[in-house]
Amino acid sequence: MAEKRDSKRHRKRFCVKFGIDVDRRISFTEDISPEGLFIQTSHTLDPGALVQIDLILRDDSLVALEGLVMWAKRVPGGFPARLVKGGMGVRITRISQGAEPYKRLCEELANR
Repeated sequence: MAEKRDSKRHRKRFCVKFGIDVDRRISFTEDISPEGLFIQTSHTLDPGALVQIDLILRDDSLVALEGLVMWAKRVPGGFPARLVKGGMGVRITRISQGAEPYKRLCEELANR
């Protein structure tokens, strides 16, 4: 399958809170880019869903964004996460808070 992303994703683990409504789950990113991110989770949303994400950066600053679930990989319970990674790829549609810190972070990662 051909790569559809415009920019390279960088492996980076950040804490995220995500969900459709007020009820949010806590998980971690596997990788990020200016256009999207992968959230490692066993609680995936269906492709096409709009998801609210709070990304916590290393300095505890918050990046609040909205994204579109592009794909999801569900892994049955009981499978070790280190062997089979479940989660969802999210394309960022809007950053409502922390756009500049997020942009700087992605630039720093690209220059490594």
